[in-house]
Amino acid sequence: MKEIVSFGIKIHPLRKHDFLAIIDNGIKNKKQLIQSGINAASVVELKHLPSLEVAYNNCDLINIDGMSMVWALRFFGFRIPERVACPDLAEGLMELAEKNGYGIYLFGAKEEILLSALQNIKSNYPRIKISGYRNGYFSEDDEGSIVNMINQSKADILFLGLPSPLKEMFVEKHKHSINSYYILGVGGFFDILSGSITRAPLWMQNTGFEWFYRFIQEPKRLLIRYLIGNIKFIWLVISEKTHFKK
Repeated sequence: MKEIVSFGIKIHPLRKHDFLAIIDNGIKNKKQLIQSGINAASVVELKHLPSLEVAYNNCDLINIDGMSMVWALRFFGFRIPERVACPDLAEGLMELAEKNGYGIYLFGAKEEILLSALQNIKSNYPRIKISGYRNGYFSEDDEGSIVNMINQSKADILFLGLPSPLKEMFVEKHKHSINSYYILGVGGFFDILSGSITRAPLWMQNTGFEWFYRFIQEPKRLLIRYLIGNIKFIWLVISEKTHFKK
């Protein structure tokens, strides 16, 4: 499997159909695979959290989740075929799950968001098997029982709709106890599924302006993240480019 290393982590520059084939094979062979997406915000975050960098490098698959990462990696000289956003990958996985009878467990988001997301999933994928679900509000004392709930559901696929770095740290801590064959951190995907947040038009996704579309929807929450985060990411790109020249 093709792999590159940048910003201190391994990254897999594959197309969506390549990831789906690898995941399908892993589930059929009962081999656990853990996947996370990497974007500008997560690069900035992992540079301040060594434990997050470790969690990323312990994943089996890392997809390029943001256009800014695509551009940065191409700037470094890597051949990047396409962006594979986590929502697009998750949509493909639900199609795969419905086709092959794989059970899915949804963990994350507010209860009302999660219930709306489940309703829309069942409308769009009427034959899909929902093994279980739980909202994303919990304490450290709840984690053991949550893992037990996931395992008792016998879900093949686990979607973690938790914010970063919580989702990466949860998986890193419990991966040896979770029995699901495939685990993917999907962030705010349940909000999209519920209809409470809409994704940017395709032209904005493809030109790297999806962040601005999200900012318009949640300006108070995202102002500092994007204003400071984007500046930090540009600085990290410049520093990484200098590293490649050495």
